[in-house]
Amino acid sequence: MTFRLEGHEHRVSIVSSGDSLECDACDRSSGDGFSCSECKFTVHRKCAFVFMTEDIFHHPSHDGHCLKLLTTGAPVHTDSKCHLCGKNTKHLLYHCYDCKVNLDIDCMIDGICTLARLSKPWHPHLLLMVDFSSDMWCDFCYEGGKHGYFCPRCRLVIHESCVSVFDSPEINHPSHLSHPLKLITNGAPDYTEDRSCHICGKETGNLLYHCDICKFNLDMECAVENPIPVALSDLKVHEHTLTLMPRLISFICDACGTKGDRAPYVCVQCDFRMFHQKCARLPRVIHVNHHDHRVSYKYPLGPGEWRCGVCWEEIDWSYGAYSCSLCPNYAIHSLCATRKDVWDGKELDGVPEEVEDIEPFKRNDDNTITHFAHEHNLSLHNDDEESSLCGACVHPIGSYTFYKCSKSYCGFFLHERCANLATKKRHFLSPQPLDLSLQWIPYVLGRCRACRQMFSEGFIYNSYRDKFDLLCSSITVPFIHGSHDHHLLYYKLRYGQVKTCQNCGIDETEVLGCSKCNYYLDFCCATLPKTVMLPRYDDHPLTLCYGDENASGKYWCDICERETNPKTWFYTCKDCGVTFHILCVVGDIRYAKPGGKINGDYELLANNSSSRPLCSTCHCRCPGPFILNKERNNIFFCSYYCLGLSREHAYSSVDVCPPWAI
Repeated sequence: MTFRLEGHEHRVSIVSSGDSLECDACDRSSGDGFSCSECKFTVHRKCAFVFMTEDIFHHPSHDGHCLKLLTTGAPVHTDSKCHLCGKNTKHLLYHCYDCKVNLDIDCMIDGICTLARLSKPWHPHLLLMVDFSSDMWCDFCYEGGKHGYFCPRCRLVIHESCVSVFDSPEINHPSHLSHPLKLITNGAPDYTEDRSCHICGKETGNLLYHCDICKFNLDMECAVENPIPVALSDLKVHEHTLTLMPRLISFICDACGTKGDRAPYVCVQCDFRMFHQKCARLPRVIHVNHHDHRVSYKYPLGPGEWRCGVCWEEIDWSYGAYSCSLCPNYAIHSLCATRKDVWDGKELDGVPEEVEDIEPFKRNDDNTITHFAHEHNLSLHNDDEESSLCGACVHPIGSYTFYKCSKSYCGFFLHERCANLATKKRHFLSPQPLDLSLQWIPYVLGRCRACRQMFSEGFIYNSYRDKFDLLCSSITVPFIHGSHDHHLLYYKLRYGQVKTCQNCGIDETEVLGCSKCNYYLDFCCATLPKTVMLPRYDDHPLTLCYGDENASGKYWCDICERETNPKTWFYTCKDCGVTFHILCVVGDIRYAKPGGKINGDYELLANNSSSRPLCSTCHCRCPGPFILNKERNNIFFCSYYCLGLSREHAYSSVDVCPPWAI
């Protein structure tokens, strides 16, 4: 994920505080920030909004000339040292092209500090009174905007309305009764080995309470905003009262079996069993999206060869875990079961389990049903209906057993397997249960959250805010795919992180992958059909080929007549030897029927005429199974991709490369 940083020409990536960011402005590693792959620099968020600004014309040590921020180091054939302090400059520096003078960031800070005039008893440096932007956050309330105090040296940012916290320069805190804690506003002292909070482990930043004798740190959240209790009782996962041990100590948590390095809760009555602060509050009974039944916490899990139903790693049975009473071999790590993308956050201990009605239809007799998605009765048939489409998966009925509407004028069909789709299901893509429904909004395309493919017809599974097509919602993990020797697991990445699809090269935040081999697929590529019929171009079934590293020579797509890359995925006919681009075969609208409309005035037409029309955006012959035609005039689009581009470029005559050629 990239971000536009004001004052910089390139887009930058967001770097979280856990990714060991080494800032090129202040040389500190803590805090979140930005990284520019073009200029090869990283910078803290606060430092970015101090230095990534307009050129400086009035610096005390070089007044009268423009000092320009450089992000790729000193210019070639110039001295790379700072002309004030003599130190080597880094990626970020200020340079005067008239005098060939370099100033490193530290010397620039010294210049900015000469402008500071405000002296406050609670801070050791002089301060500036400034108006903060929305991206410059207060160190106490973590909100942007307003006006307040700023320290150029230690990057302290504090709203004027938040300085009331400094009314108590010393506090007595229950987590550190031995000595009073002193307020510090310029970060933890350098002599402190662990500069993070000794209770929660988060970075303390500029504001913290500190004990010089014990070298003990306490951040503002644990000290003032949300102090952690020193004792816990009436817990779901342990029968005794637990007491906080507020010190840096290495331990193995009895609830989850993983390591901890600070402030555990301990049980004095159970030979000092230790728990992470989060694990001490684990729920007893929950529902997870990887399993159909409730799971309950159990300590210890008990002897056996257990494997987690989420991460698929081994579970140490001597620690706590969640297991299913109905499925004797199913268990989940405690931390995996309570992840936000796995658990819906509801504690079900003491809540009676309701029997959910997931049947999609009412059976009238052996051959007739009343389905929730259709107003008329449906009768069972097994004759061939090759030209008719299933109302659920929008694929040809073919020779499969199917249900047909009893009204001859209706023309509604359902594969028998599609008619039996459960109306409710739990799936790893959503912590909330998914409901089966019909994509019913007229003239509007839906988009599957997982594969990002468009659909205009058929059944979908949806939660309160997301929609998933039938293919993505049918995937189970571990997922077996022909392109890789190992099974693939589901990964939902943190904000700012992506994985690159092995096939299409697109970065996604939700993927199926093998972390050991660094092999990942996005949902669009993972759900491509392995075989497909394309009678108009070939009488044989086309097979998905996962690329040939040893291929040589040129290959051409028989549909769009452009070159294909045989080292990436493509469709091929084993009998005829022809090759096709993937998108030329399947298109980018996955579930659609000819004659439907989208966006009000664009009609979906089958691309089966003898002469393929020209796309108004990419100016290529429309290759996909559908074309979009505006109000039956001569404006055609080969895909939803090109329709979107047409709005951006207003029907520009520039030759845009279509998705088929990628």
